[in-house]
Amino acid sequence: MEHTALARDLFRKGYNCAQAVTGAFHEEMGLPLDKATKLVSSLGGGMGGLRNTCGAVTGMFIVAGALFGYYSPENYDEKKEHYARIRYLASRFEEIHDTIICRELLQSLPGKLKQDPLPRTETYYKIRPCIRFVETAASLLDELIANDGKIPKDE
Repeated sequence: MEHTALARDLFRKGYNCAQAVTGAFHEEMGLPLDKATKLVSSLGGGMGGLRNTCGAVTGMFIVAGALFGYYSPENYDEKKEHYARIRYLASRFEEIHDTIICRELLQSLPGKLKQDPLPRTETYYKIRPCIRFVETAASLLDELIANDGKIPKDE
């Protein structure tokens, strides 16, 4: 199954944004679904409901790190390259959605944003734009994977 569709399906099953994105790539990361989703369970709702960086974005960063990140603190070049990769992913997400901040992405919703997760109902899915963010993050990761982790030179 395509990663974008898989991420969307995971979100519709009740996983948070970070879990949906990370879960869609769990096999590529070498993790079982339960471990991948538990690893990022704190990141939903813009990090535990704080409405900071979008969970789909932080999930995307986790996957990018697992697949293309660096591990040696002495390798400055790899670290520099990976940070550029993360900035690239963030800027591409922002080009599409104008921001990577959860509260800003959800500002059009009626009422005050809750910090606690809401039950997943048909009404929830009708008014929440989050599924689009999950799809974007998965799509951007697919592009990155197709380019072997390299960002386009013109960026």
